[in-house]
Amino acid sequence: MEVFSQVEESKTGAWYMYFFSHQFKDSQWGFQGDFQYRDWQGLNDMEQLLLRSGVTFSPKDAGVKFTLGYGNVTTGEYGDSNNTFSENRIYQEALISQKLGGRFYLTHRFRYEQRFVEHQDFRTRYRYNIFLNIPIQGKELAPKIFYVAFYNELFINGQQDIGDGRSVELFDRNRTYLGLGYVLNPKIRFQLGWMNQKTDAWGKGQWQISMHHNL
Repeated sequence: MEVFSQVEESKTGAWYMYFFSHQFKDSQWGFQGDFQYRDWQGLNDMEQLLLRSGVTFSPKDAGVKFTLGYGNVTTGEYGDSNNTFSENRIYQEALISQKLGGRFYLTHRFRYEQRFVEHQDFRTRYRYNIFLNIPIQGKELAPKIFYVAFYNELFINGQQDIGDGRSVELFDRNRTYLGLGYVLNPKIRFQLGWMNQKTDAWGKGQWQISMHHNL
């Protein structure tokens, strides 16, 4: 998009993120979501403010969690401009988790989004993310344990025509992340890592600081 055409790729940004989830007692239902502040340069140049939450359902003995959710996104221009545009987003998600070799925590996430972006036609997007967490000490993600965290996520646009003669590429973006995590207790984990994001127009590094909270 034109709003990002002057992004300075050599400057590393930062994302500050809080993820939460809850499973109701003796129930297959729950909720999950995340709040994220993303900055083009670390602070004082907002890239995005993202607020997202959804209802979850986990079929018994299926090893998968489904989510129906909603997100509100405010995106800012790179640099001195204070201009922003908004997006409302509905999404459906399937999360499949497994443990390999006794210590490799692998998760696949499939997400389908319906996007209502300001000044654009209705859009959809397909996303696939593979996560891998590996404990450094022992084989369990137990309290007081450090772990290596990796993920790669691919984004594909459902439509290329976005209105008024404008179009986007079929490939939207790809994110690759490597970080270090720490399990504080059974409910709280922290991660610090570096993510490289490549879109059809630019590529940029981002620090990511995140808290993962089981309520």
